[in-house]
Amino acid sequence: MTERIISCTDALAEALGEEMERDETIFIIGEDLTAHDGIFGQFKGLHARFPGRVIDSPISETCLVGAGVGSALTGMRPLVDLHFADFFTTAMDEIANQAAKIHYMFGGQARIPIVIWAPDGGGLSAAAQHSQSLENWFIHTPGLKVVVPSAPADVKGLIKSALRDDNPVVFFQHKRLFAQKGPVPEEEYLIPLGKGDIKRHGADITIITYSRMTYFCLEAAEQLKNEGIEAEIIDLRTLKPYDFDLIAASIKKTFHALVVHEACLTGGFGGEIAARIGEELFDYLDAPVVRIGAKDVPVPFSPVLERYVLPQVEDIVAGAKRVLNRA
Repeated sequence: MTERIISCTDALAEALGEEMERDETIFIIGEDLTAHDGIFGQFKGLHARFPGRVIDSPISETCLVGAGVGSALTGMRPLVDLHFADFFTTAMDEIANQAAKIHYMFGGQARIPIVIWAPDGGGLSAAAQHSQSLENWFIHTPGLKVVVPSAPADVKGLIKSALRDDNPVVFFQHKRLFAQKGPVPEEEYLIPLGKGDIKRHGADITIITYSRMTYFCLEAAEQLKNEGIEAEIIDLRTLKPYDFDLIAASIKKTFHALVVHEACLTGGFGGEIAARIGEELFDYLDAPVVRIGAKDVPVPFSPVLERYVLPQVEDIVAGAKRVLNRA
């Protein structure tokens, strides 16, 4: 495949343009989309290219998601932009009690092909109401799929798969990764939901992660390499469903596991992964699974305090050494 280097922002806009060209039932609805092409420029050029299919809404997430669910029921494929992941809170009934359950409550006769898209995560000193990682709320809700890409190529391939899926998909993109650049194929491609990716091969420890923490883990792996430790980095990309087969194959090789995410440690997805590893791969472990996550406090505004609360590269290095008993 022919590749070029573009950002996550450009990869998303390109994918949406291709899918809207392919399928006229796809439209985008959200707040303040047409004047500024989305808060991170992620919808650049789409308003002019597809008149009437990039829709500005009132400032009401309840309205947004409700309109999206209703239009999906009638055969459309909406992408609902929630501006910030923190604003999911005002639309939880529409997401958790309507979008997630309608297919089941109607005996499979109804489908809800909706993508609910939002930037998440910290690192911008945006304070407690604009910096959260809320993925586990939706992982815990049956009927929803959850996607969290880190690389531009993954953004493009996964948003295409999400838009073509007949189930509701919650799609997170980390705020600090919109400018992240990487190779993206020019040719048409899809990435199936539920398939992880090995971002770095290694034989000593498996580090399981996703979203922005993928890059932190890769940096930590380079530091560990200087101490003779070769870490394998798995970027899950999709959290529900997620690629446990990939995790299992890696642990059967390394015999050690570390799980890293930006969300709060308590109740985070790392606990689910660690529990399943313990249940199904116990005989392959040479040490207990260790989790790295944010401290269980609201994300501070102060850059110094925010850095203290959120996981950093040094925390990942220390966690890996703890697993390997090399503290």
